[in-house]
Amino acid sequence: MMLTKERLNEILERTGVLQHGHFLLSSGKHSNKYMQCAKIFQHPECSVEISKALAEKFESYDIDIVIGPAIGGIILAYEVGRHLEVKAIFAERENGKMLLRRGFEIARGSKVLVVEDVITTGASVKEVIDLVRSKGAEVIGVGSVVDRSGARVLFDIPYKSLIRVEIDIYDPTNCPLCKEGSIPYKPGSRDLNI
Repeated sequence: MMLTKERLNEILERTGVLQHGHFLLSSGKHSNKYMQCAKIFQHPECSVEISKALAEKFESYDIDIVIGPAIGGIILAYEVGRHLEVKAIFAERENGKMLLRRGFEIARGSKVLVVEDVITTGASVKEVIDLVRSKGAEVIGVGSVVDRSGARVLFDIPYKSLIRVEIDIYDPTNCPLCKEGSIPYKPGSRDLNI
């Protein structure tokens, strides 16, 4: 059964991935919505459904390895790799640089799919692409659950996502939510109120 946009939106809302309110983003800007895609993966049944749908977008590709950046791409890479029946690994940052650790290897000539939960600027994924290419392997595509890039061309290889989400971003000096008296909340891994 194909994952429809309606079903995916329902999953994003039900699992608390898509949040509504007044948020202070790490960029310093404000927003009326926030996405915490990691929340999908606390629900195994949703994780399987979403990962299978993303894997299906790349079934016709010749893939040897699926890799994701830590942390957002770890579970997704595993699940997509499982559906494609290929090796799944992750890259992680050490001293500010994306590396393969824990004995992970990419053989020269391997065909690699890079996956991430949500892509906004594509910075982490670009680092993983560079890492894979430095090993003499070929990156054949990039996949994500959510595309928040604003339809910008981010990669020189095919990029496929399950859904594109547009979120309004405001400069704090011109934020309509602040003008209404709302106080922004800083979401994310530290969950700090400001």
